[in-house]
Order: sequence, then structure tokens, then C-alpha cells
Amino acid sequence: MNMEAVMNKKINTERVSQSRLSTVDFDNIAFGKIFADHMLVADYKDGAWGEPKIVPYGEISFAPAMSALHYGQSIFEGLKAYKNQQGEPVLFRPRENWMRMNQSAARMCMPDVPEEIFMDGLAELVRLDQNWISQKDGHSLYVRPFMFATDEFVGIRPSESYRFVIFSCPVGAYYSEPVGLLVTAKYVRAIDGGTGEAKAAGNYGGSLLGAKEAKDRGYHNVLWLDGRERKYAEECGTMNIFFVIDGVAITPRLDGTILHGTTRQALIELLHDMNVEVQERRITIEEIFDAHASGRLQEVFGAGTAATVAPVGRIGHDGSVPELEGRPEIVLPPVENFKIASELLQRLSDIRVGRALDIHGWVMPL
Repeated sequence: MNMEAVMNKKINTERVSQSRLSTVDFDNIAFGKIFADHMLVADYKDGAWGEPKIVPYGEISFAPAMSALHYGQSIFEGLKAYKNQQGEPVLFRPRENWMRMNQSAARMCMPDVPEEIFMDGLAELVRLDQNWISQKDGHSLYVRPFMFATDEFVGIRPSESYRFVIFSCPVGAYYSEPVGLLVTAKYVRAIDGGTGEAKAAGNYGGSLLGAKEAKDRGYHNVLWLDGRERKYAEECGTMNIFFVIDGVAITPRLDGTILHGTTRQALIELLHDMNVEVQERRITIEEIFDAHASGRLQEVFGAGTAATVAPVGRIGHDGSVPELEGRPEIVLPPVENFKIASELLQRLSDIRVGRALDIHGWVMPL
């Protein structure tokens, strides 16, 4: 997309009469609970998208018969805005989020969001609310584009109308401590032919019970296994996952059931820059526990937009996986010993805020 077009595009905007920014305590921000002043809205009907507009953040009215509520046509994205060393707002790899959103839309039988609506709207919205971007260490502006079906019709068919919205919220760290994961064969996140690689709302709704039971056992979330054999590691909670075994970074391959994480792909490229061998392949949960038992499992970390790089402190199981019967919980070394994860996080952070040269062209200035 032409960068000048993104920089110069103007969208019909209704500004708030008074910003809520002064009411925010940036030293005590709960993730995803405080929202910036404005949001972008665009509607699709009669086979075409209308002009987007920016309006004050607020409630959306809808009919009880709205299709999304009954049949789950709802998808979303997540990305972050930062400020560089000069205090200017920047976005990290937004075009990849636009492309992934349209991949999700295709799987959920929804229309593509045009590049100019997504990219121009995103750029204008973040420029408008750039004062909400905190430059405190580990802080950013989390941006949430989403689309949902709006037909007022109780019948099972793709909706003929949709709404696309982008809003944002200032955030700090997603996890404040190393992540604890529970392995279970009781539930699965996705299966071949399903919607696992789409960022569909229903995927996350279906994961909540497993996550709740993991938290009830003292863990943060689930280390999901494949849906067919229930022995291959796939994702952890809402993140992709990496295992460092004998100095090699192993991450489950993308085979239709795993989300194509933008952070995952960035970390793979950074690992190549660091001359660390990367293997994208299937890995059994038994191999992971065996590597730990033999002292070869050096690091485990999640990768996602919200958490960025999240070190894993321990991995337990609930007794439902036969291969793990009688196996003790994995306890990883202290986070300060995670050399690869720490360097990845530092490199990524430095690129995002302009402390390091962006040789990959990931940062989009606004």
C-alpha cells in the first residue's frame, strides 16, 4: 500500500467533547479495561462497504435477533501502537493483521475488509488518540479491530450485513510472572478442518472452560494438544509456543489448527538473525517431558501480541494424558536464565520503539 496515501487519508471524524485521558492512572492499568476516546466504525450492506467514520468510544446498539449473537460470525485482530524515541506514534506490522483478518473472514464466510478501510482507519484512529500511548517500560496501546454479522434474522445462513470496528486501550504487561501451563486431553482447542487458524470469537469462547479448570488448579492457562491424537503440543492459552531443546528453538508447525501469529513469525526471523536454529515441526508432549527429564529443555516461552514474549515457569498435567501418567511437573529455570527469550524480547522492544534499526521493515510510522 502507498505509504503517502496512508499518511494523508482523512476520515470523517467526530471528536469527544472532553477526553478521559486525565482520569487514567498509567501506573496501575488493568489489561483491557480502560479504553481510549475514539473508535472507527464501517458498515457493510448490499454487497458494499460504506464510508468509515471515527466517533467517540461508546456503546453499540443491536437487535436481539442479530446474527452474530446466534450463529457466531465474529472475528477480531490484535496489534499494538508504540511511541518511538522521538515521541512519534508507530504501528508494528499492521498489514499482516489486515491480511490475517481477511483470512479469518474467508473461513467464517464474511466479506473482506478493504485495505484502505483497515489501514487508513487504523492510522487515523491511532494518530487521533496518540496521547493514550504510554512510554513507560512495557506499556503500549493495544488496538482491537473486529467484525461481526448484523443481520436481524434468525436463520442459519451467512449474514448479508456486517459492522467493522476498531478501538484501543492503553496496556501494561499481560503477565506479571512466569506462566504456568496445564496439559489436558479433556478438551481440545481445534481440529483438522475446523476454525483453529482463524481468529474467530468462538475459538476463544470454547477455550474458557479448560482455562478456568487450569486456573482452579493453580495454573494460568492450558497447553493445548492436537484434537486428533491429543499428544502433540499446539498452542498455550492464547499464544503460540516455543521450546528450546539443546539450543534449538522448536515451535509447532502451522497446519490449519494453529493461529498464524504475527509475533511468532517475527520471533522466527529474529532467531535467524541471532543464528539460533529454528524447527517448525510437530512435537509431542512426551518429547517435551523427556527433554526436561534429561536436562535438555532449557526454555519455554509463549509468543503473542498481548504478552509479546512470555516465559513459562512450569508445565503440569491433570492425569488425562496416558503418556504423562506418573510424570512430575516440569519446573523451568528462573527467568533470568532464559537467554534466548530475554534477547528476543529485548530485540523486539528495541525495534518497536526505535532503539534499534528496523532492518525487516516492520514498523509503520504515523
